[in-house]
Amino acid sequence: MRSQAHLRRRGPKYASILAGTRLGFAAPKDLTQLVVVERLPGTATTDFGAPGKAPSVDQDRSCDAAERRRLEKILGAGWRAFDEAVKSATGKTLTTGPRGGGRSVEAIVSHVIEADAGDLTAVGWKVPKTGRVPEQLTATREAILAAFKASATGEIPSKGPRGGARWSARYFARRVAWHVMAHAWEIERRAATT
Repeated sequence: MRSQAHLRRRGPKYASILAGTRLGFAAPKDLTQLVVVERLPGTATTDFGAPGKAPSVDQDRSCDAAERRRLEKILGAGWRAFDEAVKSATGKTLTTGPRGGGRSVEAIVSHVIEADAGDLTAVGWKVPKTGRVPEQLTATREAILAAFKASATGEIPSKGPRGGARWSARYFARRVAWHVMAHAWEIERRAATT
């Protein structure tokens, strides 16, 4: 029940990010509007707050054109929210944690690029090699969209050359979107209190 309450509290944040997408997402008003369709055992990744394991709905390797467009809109909305948060925090010193920890805006952007590189590898795609951070961000996002489409249309084998399972297109898109949105909110939260 605790995770459902947490998800309900996050609903308005997701709604604000998705507002311009015409996906029709409305944040639930109370817990009775949430329907649990599957429960998965948590991992260390889950304890950290990230989706740690693909739900069964994401095990299907195919993804039709309508679902691809929907997930691409979600990715785009997350990227816009992140870019807006970075822009609004430019020139500000973000608050730190109780022991002085916390990344700068520049370090958060670099972290997102590095995490996206790991996600690209997990889906079976090559990580783009570019120069400066703005170019890296653009190249990485283009690679994510290309990898997502290739995975969704079956162009990427479900197993790597050494036999390891690759992420499905849906899980890949959800992980990338979750991560960039989480850091957009982190920047907003830490910039607002300076």
